[in-house]
Amino acid sequence: MAAQTPTTELGKLNVEDSGSKPKPDASAASNGNLNHDSDESEDEAEEAAPAAATGAAKKKKKKKPKKKKKNPTQQSDPPRVLISQLFPDKKYPTGEEVEYVNENRYRTTNEEKRHLDNLKSEWLNDYRHAAEVHRQTRQWAQKNIKPGQTLMEIANGIEDSVRALVGHQGLEEGDAQIAGMGFPTGLSINHCAAHYTPNSGNKMVLQQDDVMKIDFGVHVNGNIIDSAFTMAFNPRYDPLLEAVKAATNAGIKEAGIDARVGEIGGVIQEVMESYEVEIDGTTYPVKPIRNLNGHSILPYNIHGTKSVPIVKSNDSTKMEEGDVFAIETFGSTGEGKVREEGEVSHYAKRSDAPKVDLRLSSAKSLLNVITRNFGTLPWCRRYLDRLGQDKYLLGLNNLVANGIVESYPPLVDKKGSYTAQFEHTILIRPTVKEVISRGNDY
Repeated sequence: MAAQTPTTELGKLNVEDSGSKPKPDASAASNGNLNHDSDESEDEAEEAAPAAATGAAKKKKKKKPKKKKKNPTQQSDPPRVLISQLFPDKKYPTGEEVEYVNENRYRTTNEEKRHLDNLKSEWLNDYRHAAEVHRQTRQWAQKNIKPGQTLMEIANGIEDSVRALVGHQGLEEGDAQIAGMGFPTGLSINHCAAHYTPNSGNKMVLQQDDVMKIDFGVHVNGNIIDSAFTMAFNPRYDPLLEAVKAATNAGIKEAGIDARVGEIGGVIQEVMESYEVEIDGTTYPVKPIRNLNGHSILPYNIHGTKSVPIVKSNDSTKMEEGDVFAIETFGSTGEGKVREEGEVSHYAKRSDAPKVDLRLSSAKSLLNVITRNFGTLPWCRRYLDRLGQDKYLLGLNNLVANGIVESYPPLVDKKGSYTAQFEHTILIRPTVKEVISRGNDY
């Protein structure tokens, strides 16, 4: 989720025969007694008695114990198999681990640093759980999203998958805060760079010549994966996408303990500006969108206290051990600067929300719904609709006006321009830098 530069977010039951002996022929036994002397008859009668008893007994069937249901070994299409079933030991895949260099090289093998890493194993596993949900969902999305689909269909497909994979539908009070969407699915098209998701009633259709940024978050116990990618169906946009992907990877490479964010921004800018794209006979330089940033991530809070610019700056803030960052870059064929424009869909309750004596009863009741279901996680109007809320706009606007809820309007560059975005979440661990959301797709 983009951050703006601060200005003046059953087994089968198998049944088998018990193996009982067949019934003896009663008529044969009786005829035998007539043809033998009395001593023989008594002996045979004694032998026949238990056999007759066995034959008279009702044939029994022995039940075998139920077999344990095997865990599925692959994901369904669309994704609906719990990630925890695909990984029954609850040990989720590791992201891309990058060893530190220079003065921090010692950290990789240092026993003290390895001990610190082990102390946070549960936290780390939650992050890897969320990352695997993101990878499997987005890889399904990349194969299935096609021009002609509505944005509502695309958003619901992604969000239904995330909720199914974590096993939390978010319909019961507080369930969405255990695991689920880290923030709404952004589907920003062309000159719109970020923070656009369809509200109810939206009938917008994805077109062949569109460039769409797909930005969604997944969280497990408040540990948020923030990762985004861009899709285009016309190859003429390939250089634009390549520029932004390369710039993001350059930023990730530079990130690490003691790295200064302003210098990272300079590297991102230099890489992105080395690209250009030709559209309809006109060549455009690829410009970084200078008032959009990467950002740190805190528990249940998508935008932390540190920013990572995508142009060179004098910001000497350092990345530190234990930090979590979303390294995201945006490129544009337009002005390289965005402004707020259009109908708002994204919202979040402020972590530092003031205590206000709300006079509107609709605002009070809506705030209770927001607090109990989302806390400080971002959400959109469609999520309120899922919970059965209606006629809430007046109360919502009142919460925004009182500074309790933050609204995130769409961010747009010049109309007619095209924008692209790529993003990954990285963990600045004591021993290594882990690009936790990295996949074989990007």
